Amino acid sequence: MGITISNNGAVQRASYHLADAQEKFQLSIRRLASGKRIIGANEDPGTLAVSMKVRASVERLVGAANNVRSGIGFLEVQDGLLDTAGKILMRMSELKGYHSQDPLKSDTDSASYDEEFKDLQLQLYQISTISFNSQNIFAKWRMNDEGTDELTDSEEGIFGAVNQASTKDNTIDIFTSSSGSEGTKVSLHRSLLLSALIVSNDGLKIAKDYYDETVASGTAELKPWEALSQETEIVDSAGTADQDEGFLTLAKNDESKLLSLEDVNAEAIETAITNVVYLRSQTGGGMSRLQFAMDTIATQETNMRSALGRIEDVDMASESANLAKYGILMQASAAMVTQANLSNEVALSLIRGI
Repeated sequence: MGITISNNGAVQRASYHLADAQEKFQLSIRRLASGKRIIGANEDPGTLAVSMKVRASVERLVGAANNVRSGIGFLEVQDGLLDTAGKILMRMSELKGYHSQDPLKSDTDSASYDEEFKDLQLQLYQISTISFNSQNIFAKWRMNDEGTDELTDSEEGIFGAVNQASTKDNTIDIFTSSSGSEGTKVSLHRSLLLSALIVSNDGLKIAKDYYDETVASGTAELKPWEALSQETEIVDSAGTADQDEGFLTLAKNDESKLLSLEDVNAEAIETAITNVVYLRSQTGGGMSRLQFAMDTIATQETNMRSALGRIEDVDMASESANLAKYGILMQASAAMVTQANLSNEVALSLIRGI
């Protein structure tokens, strides 16, 4: 083969391998520096698309976990307020006992008990209006379109204890999966405290009975809940009124309608206490469901992050070996370019000999 200098094939081939080794060496550096196997979409578009979808699902799970934590916080606040409401009702029961059972109490003592009883009714209503991050902790009882506390047959919020109907409930839905509103959810009860404090004076009936027998039958006048007293008639499904029983509410915001201890039977207070205990158990059940949902989300997130790592994370050991390999090849290719250029020196030596 003749010696040429215009087209040195050996230099071109060595230069090609040098450029290839240098490009792969730099790619290994970028992968090791970023920790990612896929640096650009041109490397593996299909795998990149899968990794982006999985990452989006992980981020949605993180959002769902935050929502669940907020829900747990909401229920913790609700349970704390229900605990306070229960203590207030216990104090009311205690005052009823002091007022009716101790013959040594003077009229002044009885009046002081009565004043405390009335103040506690106002405090129960104030508790029911507390909000959590602009969200009402407790449901109003039959809120109408104007936002006033009035019985209607179209809104939700009737306490029914063990016979609670979902159509007369007040719930908040928290979605607990990466599918958003299309996925699983936990429905929390916004406690029906006001409705639970509406009971018959003999302690046998609750607000749901008042709604079913009075409103559903259409034979009695609809009244705002705070106006209910022991004089309120119960109208049964046959349309007959029973004057021996009446409903009262133990939470009021109108001082002119406060009940005295003489107006309330001990059975009514006991029923209200039982209702609040039921609401607390309902709240506890919600927290339990949210905790299970939180555990599920944590498991899903862990597994999906592992899958994401297998898809897009670089194998550090393998890529370190590649870095060393391409570093050596780059140096070897550079040396070969130098060696290939020596053929020009041979041509020059021939020229010098002329």
